[in-house]
Amino acid sequence: MLEGYSKLVFSSDAVDGRPLEHDVYVKGDGPVVLIIQELPGIGPQMLKLADRLVAEGFRVVMPHLFGPIGRLSFVGNGVRLLCMRREFALFARNKTSPVVAWLKALCQRLRLDYDVPGIGVIGMCLSGNFAISLMADDAVLASVASQPSLPLFAPSALHMSQDDIGDIRRRLDRHGPMLAYRFSGDKMCPAEKFAALDKAFNDDRERIRLKSLPGNGHAVLTVHFNDEEGSPTAEALTEILAYFRQKLLPEEKT
Repeated sequence: MLEGYSKLVFSSDAVDGRPLEHDVYVKGDGPVVLIIQELPGIGPQMLKLADRLVAEGFRVVMPHLFGPIGRLSFVGNGVRLLCMRREFALFARNKTSPVVAWLKALCQRLRLDYDVPGIGVIGMCLSGNFAISLMADDAVLASVASQPSLPLFAPSALHMSQDDIGDIRRRLDRHGPMLAYRFSGDKMCPAEKFAALDKAFNDDRERIRLKSLPGNGHAVLTVHFNDEEGSPTAEALTEILAYFRQKLLPEEKT
């Protein structure tokens, strides 16, 4: 399932002063896009998304944070996450999961290693919120949050502090709005979640472009992705690719 990927091990003490280590898989050449796995894991659909970005001329970086690779594990990964309290705070309101500090350190490392002005990020489901938080980091130039779902069982709450929100707002003011997607009938990322994001970020200008697609699915870019021409999810991916090209390839800006 990981043919063509190179593997590195990234360690950082950014979380709590102690080393935290995860495998990281890399494929492709060009502008760097970090894809953060969703709850079901690095399954076939996520690998297909990664291959699509590679085919479009991007270098994909995938940290392996939990669970098996190559198949989906909803229940198993849910149990794993509950045990990984050092990294994930699934129910936390008004603060983000500690693993975001590790991801920020990884983003900084990628910017230096590949000698790029900055990178792009895609977060999905539980990591959708991380994509928003990472936009505060100066190593990140573009970010996409797909069905951001944390904190669990608190649809009107956000998984970031007021200080985080302020930092993200300032970065988005400088770099332009990021993108966020959900299905209109999604119960894990309901309308209340986008309303909370809209209130926190778009009160005086659009900082996050919040797009609700028709349908009752959840995983916009993976499990429930429809690649047929003209489908809402295919159009969303086309928009995302254009957004990354604009932000990560300055010479292509019009």
